[in-house]
Amino acid sequence: MTTTGLIAASDFCIWHQVEYTFISSLNEAGLVEITIVDDTTFIPEAELQKLERMIRLHNELEINVAGIEAITYLLQRIEAIQEEMRHTQNRLRIYEEV
Repeated sequence: MTTTGLIAASDFCIWHQVEYTFISSLNEAGLVEITIVDDTTFIPEAELQKLERMIRLHNELEINVAGIEAITYLLQRIEAIQEEMRHTQNRLRIYEEV
């Protein structure tokens, strides 16, 4: 399997000065996806922004994995509600133009 679009977890941990166990905990909680190729753990590039946000929550605000899980769930709910509101507003515009 090719490792294109994947970042080695060990390199990521060194760069961000975070333990691999933290990333593993996030993976076990279903918050971050990791990929294993030839016994080496990789992080998909698509997960980097999300993972970096979680690391900031952990390091700067001292929030544990359970707290990060709750925050992530709430942020997803907010985004879904905002999308629903945009959709509703677009539908209302149809009736306003008549």
